[in-house]
Amino acid sequence: MTIFEKVNALRSLMEEKEIHAYIITSSDPHMSEYVPEYWTARQWISGFTGSAGTVVVTRKKAGLWTDSRYFLQAEKELEGSGITLFKMGIPGVPNQYQWLLSELESEANIGFDGTCFSIAQSKELKNSLADISIHINEEGDLINEIWSNRPSLPNHKIFEHPVEFAGKSRKEKLAIIRNEMHQLDAKHHFVGSLDDIAWIFNLRGQDVDFNPVAIAYALINEDSCTLYLDQSKLDDELIFSLNKDGILTSDYNQICNDLEELRGSENVLLDSNRSNLKIYRSITANIIEKENPSQLLKSQKNLTEIKGMKQAMLQDGLALTQFFCWLEENLGKTIITEFTLIDKLREFRSRQKHFMGESFGSIVAYKAHGASPHYSTTTETDCEIKAEGILLIDSGGQYMNGTTDITRTTALGELSPEDKMDFTLVLKGMIQMTLAVFPKGTRGCNIDILARQALWMYGKNYGHGTGHGVGCFLNVHEGPQSIRQELKDQAILPGMISSNEPGFYKEGAYGIRHENLILCKEKLTTKYGEFLEFDTLTLFPFDTKALDINLLSEIEKSWLNHYHQKVYDSLAPQLDEKHKAWLKNKTQAI
Repeated sequence: MTIFEKVNALRSLMEEKEIHAYIITSSDPHMSEYVPEYWTARQWISGFTGSAGTVVVTRKKAGLWTDSRYFLQAEKELEGSGITLFKMGIPGVPNQYQWLLSELESEANIGFDGTCFSIAQSKELKNSLADISIHINEEGDLINEIWSNRPSLPNHKIFEHPVEFAGKSRKEKLAIIRNEMHQLDAKHHFVGSLDDIAWIFNLRGQDVDFNPVAIAYALINEDSCTLYLDQSKLDDELIFSLNKDGILTSDYNQICNDLEELRGSENVLLDSNRSNLKIYRSITANIIEKENPSQLLKSQKNLTEIKGMKQAMLQDGLALTQFFCWLEENLGKTIITEFTLIDKLREFRSRQKHFMGESFGSIVAYKAHGASPHYSTTTETDCEIKAEGILLIDSGGQYMNGTTDITRTTALGELSPEDKMDFTLVLKGMIQMTLAVFPKGTRGCNIDILARQALWMYGKNYGHGTGHGVGCFLNVHEGPQSIRQELKDQAILPGMISSNEPGFYKEGAYGIRHENLILCKEKLTTKYGEFLEFDTLTLFPFDTKALDINLLSEIEKSWLNHYHQKVYDSLAPQLDEKHKAWLKNKTQAI
């Protein structure tokens, strides 16, 4: 079926069921950012392959809402589909609820799959469309009725994440969470988000590409705990280990039945942003809506996790040194394409100890492809890499001891003065964020300006956030902290590991992004309060030949030289003579 045919098939079903608008989100029942193929309904109905977006279909129109990371990609993928692109965050562009308000008549019926719609989304929908008295049908997964060859649910084995890497046992983590529950007078705590479950129970899986999680729910009670999952994914040894720690297992589909059995007088702690509407409707007990305690606990890495993350960065730096040395040796001597580099990156990382896979699909974006921040190479877009232009590579690895995420932009030929200026302005922003010292309690939005100021001075900017949290052998994107212009009421705290990745994108020409991972740590305490700073964890040099050195301050040059010396000192002892010499050249002081 073409996209046009799929949308028409959906409209026919909507008419049959008297639904005037149908909403398809990017999510799954666990409110995940990245989902198993079974739940890629929005991609199936629209053809848009980005990780974030919402499709709304009415009887006559259809629209896709996505953010600036995907504007260029969405324009190309939606071409000829009959689906209109709405660019979120652009002045004058309505959000999906404002659009529905203008398209629907009073008493209209709106449908969606309640298992893939969060409680918070449902409340926003109702509040936004209150003026036209809408009726909601949340029971039907209409896509399932027209998706004839829908993939099956994943069935991969679940495995332990040993305490030697996790730093705390699941019994210790459950004790901390139960203490949080006690403070809120909650007898029960429902957990639906997959990375929270993986962290709490020291379990990892392979159900979602790049994210080492398994499809499951959890119900934590005062003195008992149950994991709801496909029990065939567990071997006898793991079941015994879980039982020994007071954790029972039950069928994945049993969760709603058990929630219905909870006593109405008891309190249930539930995260409305990370729980689906069907789960919410199943609970007759009193609900306390609050962020999962594990979100903040997970974000503040313990000493074992920090040590493991640093080791993972070292392993990643070794792999990248071998990769970029190989690229330099072979460029112009053999045909190299974006796909070639994606495969080579995976190959060099796979040689490292504890390697478990990539942390996301590598972004290898040559020349104009780099102007799309989340560009993804396809058979149609794959192109040859030549000794000219700008190459942006954003990639990462999953290791048992940590997760990495790094972006480097490289000049493969001579750059113009404007190219060098853009390259340098972005690096200045990254360095300024690295050098930040700030009082405890500071939010990410309070320091985001540091990464943008150099670009703003020249009337330039980028549309995405500056930093996201990173898990420890978990999701490469995790909360609750972020560094971006939008307000998020979560302070940056010691132990949090975030990305630092300003960028600049010139449509039709190139993308420039520099990214390191940074650890928040204590700096000093004075009579004016406690102050924090960042420690850079990533270990790989920047392309200094692409810099306009005159644009760098003495402090910025000093930081870059010290960083490059640290990179060389850390990686060189584990490199052979050829790669050591290559790295020595790339880390020369400017």
